[in-house]
Amino acid sequence: MENTKAREEVKSEIDKETIKKVEAALFLAARWLSLDELVKLTGINPLTLKEVLSLLEEKYKSDESAIVILKSVVDGIESWKMDVKKQYAYLVNKIATGQTEFTKAEQETLAIIAYKQPIKQSVVVKIRGNKAYDHIKHFIQAGLVKARKLGKTFELTLTKNFYDYFNLK
Repeated sequence: MENTKAREEVKSEIDKETIKKVEAALFLAARWLSLDELVKLTGINPLTLKEVLSLLEEKYKSDESAIVILKSVVDGIESWKMDVKKQYAYLVNKIATGQTEFTKAEQETLAIIAYKQPIKQSVVVKIRGNKAYDHIKHFIQAGLVKARKLGKTFELTLTKNFYDYFNLK
């Protein structure tokens, strides 16, 4: 009861400008943003920020919009992203001009992981070179790939988020 009252107080203190600031940050980033990143970008305290994100999730879920606010939790770190609803992804893919969240080199590394999974990180590095370590770290942070310790290396597999991100079944 007390928690609900505190939440309502925070909600009533959130002005439209604060909501628009978070919405703009998600829109412009076009990638997953952690709570820490959003705090740094917007200057909004974490408690208020979480409530704003919740309000935006509700707004786009109930709105007649082609946009959705997605939430992901990887290794206990929550991240959010503004994206197009799945039923409109085909349109965005047609319109896309080649600017993506991942570089061409990262896309090639991810393609190898997807094709050969489960695959050892050491094998990916042999195929793609030392930059693959950075690529793999990026994929893990994005929640697309998970790594499981396997001897001195890691075994890499795709996550459910990978299939959701690329609208695959």
